[in-house]
Amino acid sequence: MDIRWECKRFDELTPTELYALMQLRNEVFVVEQNCVFQDADGKDKYGYHYLGWANEQLVAYTRLLPAGVSYEYASIGRVVTSIQVRSSGIGKILMKNSIAELFQIWDKQAIKIGAQLYLKKFYESFGFRQTSEVYMEDGIEHIEMVLPYI
Repeated sequence: MDIRWECKRFDELTPTELYALMQLRNEVFVVEQNCVFQDADGKDKYGYHYLGWANEQLVAYTRLLPAGVSYEYASIGRVVTSIQVRSSGIGKILMKNSIAELFQIWDKQAIKIGAQLYLKKFYESFGFRQTSEVYMEDGIEHIEMVLPYI
């Protein structure tokens, strides 16, 4: 599958791109995972948005935030892939590329995430380590994880 990757600041997103990323986030987090939560949390404007397009359809996305917005460390969140590309390896490419983009934007540093518990091994494969007890967020078990900078 040929994916076109791009990373943009919030103010660089076109209305069409912003609509596509909100649509994908809502499709997966609200509808598929049946979570009622405030997705538009006021943090989007502080970050960068890493987008993966296949044939002009957004199929992969993450939000990159600087230290101090969500956590004391920089963070990667709203990690999402469209159901059409799951099990194709796109999620691994998305996360690997997102880490590299974050390092390029803000230099190499520790990264903190709030991960759904069932994805613990996935994030551990990139070097993240669990740093919290399990907690409930939007009806789903989560843990905090950190990719330490050495």
